[in-house]
Amino acid sequence: MSRQGRQTRRVVLASVALALLTACAGPPTTVDSAVRAALAPTGTLRVGVYLGSPTSMVKAADGSERGVTVELGRALGRQLGVPVQWVMHTRVPEIIESLKAGRVDLTLTNASPARAREVDFSPTVLSLESGYLVPAGSALREAAEVDRAGHRVGVTQGSTSQGVLSRELRQAKVVAAASVPAAVAMLRAGELHAYATNKAILFDMSDQLPGSRVLPGHWALEHLALAVPQGRDAAAREWLQRFVAAADTRALVLESAARAGLRGLASHAR
Repeated sequence: MSRQGRQTRRVVLASVALALLTACAGPPTTVDSAVRAALAPTGTLRVGVYLGSPTSMVKAADGSERGVTVELGRALGRQLGVPVQWVMHTRVPEIIESLKAGRVDLTLTNASPARAREVDFSPTVLSLESGYLVPAGSALREAAEVDRAGHRVGVTQGSTSQGVLSRELRQAKVVAAASVPAAVAMLRAGELHAYATNKAILFDMSDQLPGSRVLPGHWALEHLALAVPQGRDAAAREWLQRFVAAADTRALVLESAARAGLRGLASHAR
């Protein structure tokens, strides 16, 4: 196992252990004013989101917002007794920067070891497979066939996928896209042989590209957790851990995933 794999395993095991220890505690029923001030210091819970992923925010046919981050944000706002504001971004790295700068209070994202050095994470909320999307007419049949000379593999600029695949792919060329919509356009134009990210996003992209396919197999697992700026009050972090571990929250995660059309959950998370 690689050094990164060992680090990721330690992060995941610590999150799972904490979740098991707190699962019996039930949802927080009261909120201390210090907890509220730590999690929503402006009096409004500012939730970082981006369009195009059912784990973050997607638009329903009636124009309403859906997504796991959206529904968790609303639930947290109700628990804290504060209004919720969506702070729109183009991609996840921008949200991380907003968290670090104090412009955003919360998001849901991949709790990678690199990001854990920049923000604080709750226990794991859900796990997703990371894989590849190929355009119509592609001869590729499975994830293991992607790393070949001459192949151009798209990733989002600044993403975990870019960091991992730039190291792991030996023959294919990694090509950065500015955003998920930009990647859709690149696939449509034939500029990429495949695009890599978590399968929740890939299936959503595939719906926009007739004939495209999400390949069987995966190259990693993403363990998504609630992220908050570093240094928040310890009582607030404990309150957030109890919120994530509560049975009501675990049910909400699965329900919100279904409402947003999220696919690609890791088998143990279904």
